[in-house]
Amino acid sequence: MSTQQQTLGEQLTDSVPMVKTLGLEFLEITAERAVLRLPDRPDFHNHVGGPHAGAMFTLAESASGAIVLAAFGDQFGRAVPLAVRAEIGYTKLAMGPLTATATLSHPAAEVVAELDGGVRPEFPVAVVLTRADGAVTGEMTVVWTLRPHS
Repeated sequence: MSTQQQTLGEQLTDSVPMVKTLGLEFLEITAERAVLRLPDRPDFHNHVGGPHAGAMFTLAESASGAIVLAAFGDQFGRAVPLAVRAEIGYTKLAMGPLTATATLSHPAAEVVAELDGGVRPEFPVAVVLTRADGAVTGEMTVVWTLRPHS
């Protein structure tokens, strides 16, 4: 991971205490893609021995936040990023460490153009959760906004 990516991971860890609590690992953070990992920790297991749904949700939401930070960090002087809503589907039993891969569903330039035009943009970030064997265990969409400062 580059120094810039490491710095973004440190910013998220410092500003979102739950990231630190879960011990999320930042594998890649760019404006095109963010990849985070949730280690397999027994204290975060559910009744079937895999990661609790809440830990999976937090992993996916954090990956979406990482890509928002990378793609729009230069806009934070005039707008604050906020998650508007999220939907997650758990598709297969999750066991062991999990990886969340987030991608923007709209080009960042279009989102910034809306902000430039005086519109409070909303844009989806798609996240795929996978086990170590590559099986998809869940998918999430987080809709974000850049709320202009008053």
